[in-house]
Amino acid sequence: MFPQRLDAPEAYAIAQALMHGFNLYYRMFNAVAANAKQRFESMDWQSQQQAQRERIELYGLQVRACIERLEGEFATSQQSMAVWQQVKLHYIGLMVDHLQPDLAETFFNSVTTKILHRTHFQNDFIFVRAAVSTEYLENPVPGAVPTYQVYYPVNLEQLEGALQTALEQLQLLGPFEDLPRDVHLLAERVREKLAGLTLRANFQIQLLSNLFYRNKGAYLVGKIITGYTELPLAIPILHGNQDQLILHAALFGEDDLHALFSFARAYFMVHMEVPSAYVSFLRSLMPRKPRAEIYNALGLAKQGKTLFYRDFLHHLRHSSDQLRIAPGIKGLVMLVFDLPSFPYVFKLIKDRIASSKDVTRAQVKAKYQLVKQHDRGGRMADTMEYSLVSFPRSRFSEELLAELQAQAPDQIEISDRDGDGQEEVIISHLYIERRLVPLNLFLMECLAESDTKPARRAAMERAILEYGNAIKDLVATNIFPGDMLWKNFGVTRGGKVVFYDYDEIEYLTDCNFRNVPEPRNEEEEMSGDIWYSVGPKDVFPETFGPFLLGHPAVRDIFIRHHADLLESDFWLAHQSRIRDGHFVDVFPYERSRFLHEGDAGLDTNTVNISANSLN
Repeated sequence: MFPQRLDAPEAYAIAQALMHGFNLYYRMFNAVAANAKQRFESMDWQSQQQAQRERIELYGLQVRACIERLEGEFATSQQSMAVWQQVKLHYIGLMVDHLQPDLAETFFNSVTTKILHRTHFQNDFIFVRAAVSTEYLENPVPGAVPTYQVYYPVNLEQLEGALQTALEQLQLLGPFEDLPRDVHLLAERVREKLAGLTLRANFQIQLLSNLFYRNKGAYLVGKIITGYTELPLAIPILHGNQDQLILHAALFGEDDLHALFSFARAYFMVHMEVPSAYVSFLRSLMPRKPRAEIYNALGLAKQGKTLFYRDFLHHLRHSSDQLRIAPGIKGLVMLVFDLPSFPYVFKLIKDRIASSKDVTRAQVKAKYQLVKQHDRGGRMADTMEYSLVSFPRSRFSEELLAELQAQAPDQIEISDRDGDGQEEVIISHLYIERRLVPLNLFLMECLAESDTKPARRAAMERAILEYGNAIKDLVATNIFPGDMLWKNFGVTRGGKVVFYDYDEIEYLTDCNFRNVPEPRNEEEEMSGDIWYSVGPKDVFPETFGPFLLGHPAVRDIFIRHHADLLESDFWLAHQSRIRDGHFVDVFPYERSRFLHEGDAGLDTNTVNISANSLN
């Protein structure tokens, strides 16, 4: 029960200190996003990537700083639970008229869960459920920039004028190469999409007020409305020849937006006074995308984790299937399980890593952190990292529980912490990511039916093509996947191939790519053992084939599309490019979306190396 009176003076001071800690964090977060515009305009790509990495670390740093202040000023870990209940009530009061109440609740949870014992992780002390609504929330300050701007072309003849006005209002420094030309090309694409529709009185274009920045691109995002039709729209803006701006592509529809905001891509930087309003707008463009993933895409990973866990608890209450060992080949480093009715997998590092894997728990965690901070190029699945995750004991299959107790006993606790006879399994450390179809299983299914079903043969060819493109896109971002076996890649709902096993990844520039030396004598040539020295970072691309291409049909397709991956020259050439400071774009859209023919308008350093990739 909540106390009836708020009569603990230290409770209000603690609540104020917590809110001050959050406000400081969000000002710093938003400043990084606001400065992305200047970095884009000056083409300072290295600073843009560095800012991205530093922003990811910012939340944890500010949480720790807030805890240090609370402990130093109020000895908060010694305060009674009655005081903490009052702290929460005062904090709710401070969120009235706040522009980021959802994020403020999550910050409160992050701080207090590190101070309180986990037996108090309940709604009396933290925000298990949201206390403040963000519906229809907007900045009430007169003159404040609204979340989105609306343009009314009236008819298709006025379309170009409305688009040009919208682009000019972005006030990007530096000239466009030829803005009227690009606007005309864009308007033509819009007209194609609206062909066959009757323009209604409500014909309008809604565009989010601030650009979304990622890597070398800026994206204008919105939708076109006529009658009951709403068409999602995104316009990528890049630097072309002679450092001038161009409209590079036109993206339409939910699928294109899903690719742009994919869980396998780096986070956007966008200046937002009211982030929940941006999420609501984006959700109207992508209704199938969970709000948690949209927050993640905007760089607000902690809020994404909060919403994901609320969704998961809700799903547990309304389902009855059991957690099980995930289908596929068991890993040597990670133990993976899932809930069949829920589209995510849960991964934990085994206590006993197989001796054939020369890696430690700390090194595996460092690899996952590397992926979190790196540009994932649309080819590495994002992960959410959790500590002390509680599951109902009754939802575990006996096989899974036995596997957990055998492979990760130090990370498992089974207890009845509430004393209600309902046991829980508490896992000390977990990674959670989107569930994909393992590529090896996908190929096996295709091979089994390829002789009788031409569509399965075509799906197999596409998957193998995508597999090679995935590796090449990783190369473009300076990543060598390490273990390139099919089982470490997955197929998304849209047919894209994504990498998800990170315990052996390396920076491409840290690897030593070599050709296999010629045997010096007949004994070495006939030997079944390796006769040459191999260093810890040595890679021999010509040896990939026996591990990957055992089936003739798979080998034929792979060699036709990606034989260069079996040659050290391919890898060495891209090492050299990266070391020379050239950044290669991996576009989050297909070439058919380009506004210009081929790569017109772009310099040679922006051409995607996986030319066939559905980016």
